[in-house]
Parts: sequence; structure tokens; C-alpha cells
Amino acid sequence: MFISNAYAQSAGAGGVFGGDGGLMSFLPLVLMFVVLYFLMLRPQMKRQKEQKAMMDALAKNDEVITSGGILGKVVKVTEAYVTLEVSEGTEIVVQKIAVTMLLPKGTIKAI
Repeated sequence: MFISNAYAQSAGAGGVFGGDGGLMSFLPLVLMFVVLYFLMLRPQMKRQKEQKAMMDALAKNDEVITSGGILGKVVKVTEAYVTLEVSEGTEIVVQKIAVTMLLPKGTIKAI
């Protein structure tokens, strides 16, 4: 009368690559991780390698900028700390990881 009959659907062509399940349902997820790797993770790892190489190559008389924006000339380098001369006769000690950029020689005197 008011209620229509319900019929069961027949099973579709299943298998590994077809139907509602299988590997095709995971393809968007796998594709998302591949895009995430190439757009975010790989460039970040490259920047970390460059930063570590720059910190390992720090030497006396290099001119640097710290993460706090302080410009200075490297006076002494130890394993974990760097002593910077920020002005004539004024030296500060900062952690090595606080050094963010190596400047070309003569930059500080030009400012």
C-alpha cells in the first residue's frame, strides 16, 4: 500500500582494482602523502641540511645575523656557543643554533 518493496542490489564486479573497495579507494590517500612529501617535508629537510652545514662552517671573522636580529662578527666558536662582537669592545655569547644567516664580508662596516 504505502510502503514500497525494497530489493537487494546485486554485487558489482569486485576485485583488487575495481568495485567499492580495494586499492583504488586508497589511491587519493597515497597521492595526498606523496604531494605532502614533495611540497613540505623534502624542502624542510633540505633547509635543515643547509643550516647545519652553515653552522659547522662558522669561523672567526665571519659576519652573521642571529634569530633575534643581532648583527655581529664571530670572535670565537665552540661546540655549542658562538661569541659575537656586536660593536667595538662589546661581545655577546649566543647559542650556535641562534645564528640564522651568514653575511658577505664587509657587510657590517657598510651599515
